[in-house]
Amino acid sequence: MIKTINSKVDKTYIGYSNNPKNRLKKHNSSKGAKSTKGHNWKLIYVKKFKNKSEALSYEYYLKRDRKMRKIIINKS
Repeated sequence: MIKTINSKVDKTYIGYSNNPKNRLKKHNSSKGAKSTKGHNWKLIYVKKFKNKSEALSYEYYLKRDRKMRKIIINKS
């Protein structure tokens, strides 16, 4: 999970990647997902999984559970 650095915009982005640091660089250079362009991002949460299927299931879960996202943000 990544979060905007700009305090005026409270935005999070959740996405699957096998290289989170590289993905973050792409988002910050406006080469990542459409919804991330124009914002500065910082990595706040990374979780490893045994396989892609498990990772995508967890991604789906986090995208729909805003309470869990807030818990993660508050811990970071």
